[in-house]
Amino acid sequence: TRGASESLYMAATAMPHPLRVTPLDTEQSEKIVPQQLVDEMKQSYLDYAMSVIVGRARPDARDGLKPVHRRVLYAMHEMGSGPRAAYKKSARIVGDVMGKYHPHGDQAIYDTMVRMAQEFSLRYPLVDGQGNFGSIDGDRAAAMRYTESRMASIALEVLTDLEQDTVDFNPNYDGSLKEPAVLPGRLPGLLVNGAAGIAVGMATNMPPHNLREVAAALLLVIDDPDVELPRLMEAVPGPDFPTGGLILGRGGIFNAYATGQGRLKVRGRVTVEGEPGAKQRLVFTEIPYNLEKNRLLETISELVRDKKLTGIADLRDESDRRGMRVVVELRRDAQPEVVENLLYKHTPLESTFAINNVALVNNRPRRLGLRELLDIYLDHRREVVTRRSRFQLRQARDRAHILEGLLIAHANLDAVIALVREAEGREAVLTGLQERFELSEVQAKAIADMRLYQLSRLDVKERRNELAELRTRIAELEAVLADPARVLALIRTELEELREKFGDERRTEIVEDEGELVMEDLIERHQVVVMRTRAGYLKRMRLDDYRAQHRGGKGRTGIRTRDDDIPDEIYTLSSHDYLLLFTSLGGMYWVKAWQVPEMGHQARGTPVVQLLTKLDERGHDIDERVLRMLPVANLQSSEHYLLFATRRGVVKKTRLDEYSSRIERSWKSDQGLRAITLKEGDRVVDVAISDGHSEIMLATADGRANRFAEGDVRHIGRYGQGVRGVRLEEGDTVVSMALLTADDLLLTVTERGFGKLAPAENYRRTRRGGKGVTNLKVDTKSGCVVAALPTRDANQLLATTRSGKVIRTGIETIRVINRVGRGVRVMRLDDDDAVVAVTLHT
Repeated sequence: TRGASESLYMAATAMPHPLRVTPLDTEQSEKIVPQQLVDEMKQSYLDYAMSVIVGRARPDARDGLKPVHRRVLYAMHEMGSGPRAAYKKSARIVGDVMGKYHPHGDQAIYDTMVRMAQEFSLRYPLVDGQGNFGSIDGDRAAAMRYTESRMASIALEVLTDLEQDTVDFNPNYDGSLKEPAVLPGRLPGLLVNGAAGIAVGMATNMPPHNLREVAAALLLVIDDPDVELPRLMEAVPGPDFPTGGLILGRGGIFNAYATGQGRLKVRGRVTVEGEPGAKQRLVFTEIPYNLEKNRLLETISELVRDKKLTGIADLRDESDRRGMRVVVELRRDAQPEVVENLLYKHTPLESTFAINNVALVNNRPRRLGLRELLDIYLDHRREVVTRRSRFQLRQARDRAHILEGLLIAHANLDAVIALVREAEGREAVLTGLQERFELSEVQAKAIADMRLYQLSRLDVKERRNELAELRTRIAELEAVLADPARVLALIRTELEELREKFGDERRTEIVEDEGELVMEDLIERHQVVVMRTRAGYLKRMRLDDYRAQHRGGKGRTGIRTRDDDIPDEIYTLSSHDYLLLFTSLGGMYWVKAWQVPEMGHQARGTPVVQLLTKLDERGHDIDERVLRMLPVANLQSSEHYLLFATRRGVVKKTRLDEYSSRIERSWKSDQGLRAITLKEGDRVVDVAISDGHSEIMLATADGRANRFAEGDVRHIGRYGQGVRGVRLEEGDTVVSMALLTADDLLLTVTERGFGKLAPAENYRRTRRGGKGVTNLKVDTKSGCVVAALPTRDANQLLATTRSGKVIRTGIETIRVINRVGRGVRVMRLDDDDAVVAVTLHT
């Protein structure tokens, strides 16, 4: 309240004299207290400010609701207006809320109900509205006399167990009724739906989140009370707005989660339609949170009319019940990227969401980080579950006590009947039962109130069974109350049920923003293994998951495959390296290694098309697949080259930095780019990174190898085709490419699991485009060559078979032999199995 009351405070302190009061008589003077005006103003203003903060404008950190939201839900609950009940007039609900609990005006209550029913305002609406409840265009809701409402299904999770003494009740505004001080709130409402409000001297602006992600973070805190923020942000990467859109950068998210305050840059989702050279259009399918679509359209129209935005030929709204679609038609000479950037700069299509996580904790406003919000919710649920268990235990004990008395009566039925016959009135019966059978007053009353049919044998059996179940239930509840771990187990179960029932997919995409803190800065650096199958599945595992084995070992399962899919290659790299993905048709895509989902040994992996959506769209028309992955730590090196080898023996050399600017400035990594131009029918078979001073060896499936100087291959631009690297015999193809130095050892591995080491100097250097020399005599025992790789500083070999087995063994166990020899058995294979991929690491 400091800033808001500053002017009043200064005016009050400027008054030179205290308030003078002249009493009329003695009785009146006793009722008047002399007071400095400045002190009275300060105290009255603070009282008013705290009344607004606590009683109207701030959500409670436990259930995430302001008083008006809580009162609306409680009134609907009391009216029986649940998700399966008939709709009731909104005016009736508003009148009930105002008359009983919230005397601050019907329009304020109705506006609250409207917002609680809007799918574009709340991530998980709590009110199910029927009628006109407004639109994202900015249309207002119809009057309350025209609309009808009831609670949404998820609202029941906020009110569950309310009648089981789980929360305290306070008197309403006139003391005639009771209302809950807080709701049990099984739904973590403050995080999933957010909150907004302006009080005196402070404001709240909390974004909504995805329920599945919030539940995952809560489960992490339950499992590990010492879990740190970076790990929590793996579960909750950022807000999830009901209107979707994009969040640029993670710096603001990290600040908000760490301190409770941060700023997010939010954009709408824009796609470009149409072919280059012809008329193109920009299509908006999602807009920033809290932005009215009509306001966006008006802003664009004004900019076009004032000629501040050029290149736009037409603007129309094609939205319908299937979703939003705003089309901006461009002039033929307009560049879509330029117009898009101008729209971001001059219109609310890009806006800022200022996070200020202020909520009430013990009736005091506090700014809260993510961990504090999670802890407060869990503390509240601990109290609710504990109070619920105590309530249920009291009820179970009371019922068991009555059943024990009834069974005593059944066991002495004749004596009870005789006592009743001889007694003079109800009080005599109660007194006689208590004295004769040592019963309590409650038990005696239950026996006296029994009906005749309850004396049957079947009823006695049912009561015994009920008593046995109650005793089991009592033992369970006592165990829960005695063990905090069991309370957490119940909270875990309820969270998992909530996530399963109401959880959905994330709508808002989080992308990197230049100059912002990126997610990888919060991730531990470690070595990983990335595995890819021929059908296009990727998975990441820690290198430590594989223990070293001796030569000839059977290995362990590294991936579960299907009959129509086999592992194709595996690589070891740092979790923070770029992973360049090259396709058989010369396309190149990129991701960071940590962005590939980490999975267990048995998992098949994630389809590449989920990471590279543009590849999926192209794959419907042409046969294109990812065939090679390369780890790259520095994309801006002008001293390194990308070398390509194709199936027909073509090689191409291009500087790495020709690709870096495109990769590092674009957050749309799934768009990809063309890395090499291929001739009709040719395919890329291998890609490598060189320093420009190596020697190239192309190995063929039939056992030939051609070694020549890298300097014989001239540098070609990114769109070039390349030159001939090896002359092939009919039917032969290139299977791999190795970059050699004079001191290298070349490791060759065949399909049947044989491997050999041979000095690179044993391979006679020829010329580019020659036939080369014999590398290995291929026969049925060895199978075709799979790969020929230089060992360099590597000391470990990872080989994958068609069935999914992986072996890790030391390279020193493979002996060095002559160039043409078959070598030793590296992996013992079943008859129908074969080696399909090989990688080396230190």
